[in-house]
Amino acid sequence: MLNRGVVVVRPKQPYLDWAARLDDSGIVPEPNDEQTIYLIPSFDDEEEAWKILEKMHPTIFENELYEWHTDEGAWPKGRDFAMFKAWFDIKVYSVVEDLCDYEIFDEDDEA
Repeated sequence: MLNRGVVVVRPKQPYLDWAARLDDSGIVPEPNDEQTIYLIPSFDDEEEAWKILEKMHPTIFENELYEWHTDEGAWPKGRDFAMFKAWFDIKVYSVVEDLCDYEIFDEDDEA
């Protein structure tokens, strides 16, 4: 078991509305598509998980925006924790099991 928790975020309607306003193609993210899973520090209960997320939400929020649109000038302003919770369906999990028999490494560091 890893000493990490997991958070999964899926776009909610405000995110979808923002994405739709970027161009007139009608293409928007699909909330049920595969999502990025974020490893966060381990936590003992949901209250602690939300405290961790309050500190880490800017990174997750920016990553999710970047995945859809790389022009930061088009990103919404005032991205606070309340906006994060309004824009994403958030699920946290406290148990992560590593079933692989090889070391975890950051692929970005391998480049």
